[in-house]
Amino acid sequence: PRMASGALAGLGAAAPFLRQAEAQPRPFDPRAECFVPHPRLEFVRGRLLGRQDGVATVATELGETVTVKESDVHQQNPPKFDKIEDMAMLTFLHEPAVLFNLKERYAAWMIYTYSGLFCVTVNPYKWLPVYDAEVVAAYRGKKRSEAPPHIFSISDNAYQNMLTAAQMFSNPIPQLPPSGESGAGKTVNTKRVIQYFASIAAIGDRKKEAANSSKVGLQATPPPSCPPPPHPPASPMVATPHLPPPSPPHQGTLEDQIIQANPALEAFGNAKTVRNDNSSRFGKFIRIHFGATGKLASADIETYLLEKSRVIFQLKAERNYHIFYQILSNKKPELLEMLLITSNPYDYSYVSQGEVTVASIDDAEELLATDSAFDVLGFTAEEKAGVYKLTGAIMHFGNMKFKQKQREEQAEPDGTEDADKSAYLMGLNSADLLKGLCHPRVKVGNEYVTKGQNVQQVYYSIGALAKSVYEKMFNWMVVRINNSLETKQPRQYFIGVLDIAGFEIFDFNSFEQLCINFTNEKLQQFFNHHMFVLEQEEYKKEGIEWEFIDFGMDLQACIDLIEKPMGIMSILEEECMFPKASDMTFKAKLYDNHLGKSANFGKPRNIKGKAEAHFSLVHYAGTVDYNILGWLEKNKDPLNETVVGLYQKSALKLLANLFSN
Repeated sequence: PRMASGALAGLGAAAPFLRQAEAQPRPFDPRAECFVPHPRLEFVRGRLLGRQDGVATVATELGETVTVKESDVHQQNPPKFDKIEDMAMLTFLHEPAVLFNLKERYAAWMIYTYSGLFCVTVNPYKWLPVYDAEVVAAYRGKKRSEAPPHIFSISDNAYQNMLTAAQMFSNPIPQLPPSGESGAGKTVNTKRVIQYFASIAAIGDRKKEAANSSKVGLQATPPPSCPPPPHPPASPMVATPHLPPPSPPHQGTLEDQIIQANPALEAFGNAKTVRNDNSSRFGKFIRIHFGATGKLASADIETYLLEKSRVIFQLKAERNYHIFYQILSNKKPELLEMLLITSNPYDYSYVSQGEVTVASIDDAEELLATDSAFDVLGFTAEEKAGVYKLTGAIMHFGNMKFKQKQREEQAEPDGTEDADKSAYLMGLNSADLLKGLCHPRVKVGNEYVTKGQNVQQVYYSIGALAKSVYEKMFNWMVVRINNSLETKQPRQYFIGVLDIAGFEIFDFNSFEQLCINFTNEKLQQFFNHHMFVLEQEEYKKEGIEWEFIDFGMDLQACIDLIEKPMGIMSILEEECMFPKASDMTFKAKLYDNHLGKSANFGKPRNIKGKAEAHFSLVHYAGTVDYNILGWLEKNKDPLNETVVGLYQKSALKLLANLFSN
């Protein structure tokens, strides 16, 4: 049931997007109003006309009369439940009731809805005014039942539960794992959670400053015998007698830095895909640490599985990582000058295989945001220049040309301009770089010998090196950001937020999609198990008779097929050890072990005009057809050790550091 409009006080312009007036009464016949399946729309509303021999006749809202099995007729809920905020309250809880409730709330721009312990979000694909400071303040300290559904309510409850549980457990760890397909809104909601914790810390600080200024000369801290208040204001900094080390010119406060970690990582780790203009191509787990009284103490970020293949290859409707196009926007002409590049993406093959602009993204403005984020995070001018130089060097790397020597298999440079620019930016000698690419030295027994390379081998080697530089640079950025977020303040417990690349089904699905979808399969299993266990604990508390079901087990067969011995990953690893193995021997081994033996493994139907596929997998979110070309090489991804040796001695400090081990 909806709460009084008093709960909307303080929400300002956000109020109509979070809760609307009570539904108007409408004629309703509880015995006749129903939902029935529809081949295109999933379900439609209808009126039951009659039943006979297990078959029902229904007049649908589309003006059709259909006959369906009685078991496919689902009762509608009375009008008082229209657009209900918590779907666990529905009298009839089934798939069409859930879908229609979400759809009607979405049509009214109410994108957040509870379902028991879950908060369901439907991506509005536009910005709604529901995240500003007054909305943060309105949710501060409110119970879930006291305000409309919102990600801020989930965040505040996690925070309050952490403080309450702290009195009973030594280290409570609320976790917030958003789950959903690519483009569902996981990254945006992760940012909102982080914004909320940083904001309540800032609010706490301002209140504390105001209180302190009104008590000049008085002792501001309570005597040792006083217990801390039950819900203390969160605050990011504890005053210490030591002066902090001098910081770069624009370095921000801890809460600023926590928020600014996102634009920095998104520039280098997010890209446009077929489904999503700002898709996270890596996973991250963000821990926000709090002191004993609930003050913000520090934060750290762990990242997983950056999709490095995107650095050198993109599908037609996709883009490389945002940072390339931000630099090319020419918003900072001095960058183009420093990197020896033009402002035309089509001059660089690594960034122009798909699209080069995105309607919803202003690359010029985003460059300013990325650059400013580096400043707030305390990156030095040298560190920033190093990151930009390596990004530019990768663009030149993709333009290097090689040709075959006459009457030989051996490759040789076809012009040196791009190699000269790459080498200049990377702090290398250009002639050494080209020699290392065309004539690498390899260890045979106890001695090194020079090995010839054909043109294809050189291009493959260049791609592997470009991907490795980018991936190591990204991982270095994460470590560097964590150094800024590490304050050395005492910390008692943390709240964790997980944001991974979402489930994907494209026309062309390769090794990257298998890795992403496997990770989602595992996360969904954890999510199902964890959340449904919690739900069933609630039933127990309320004395409801209930036979325990572990919903996580539904996904086990697919997970086993991928990760168990003689599963897909294990067979791939095994094939990589055989010198004569190929994509087709890998496919044959998959078929021998799983076709007709594993229910989740199938042979795809190759349809004319559709990308070729070699096997299909039944995932929880749908069946995906995978193309296995290049998987052995992607799994091995060998690096040219001679060029790596040059990187280690580079005059560019950052590059030498990346390959130091």
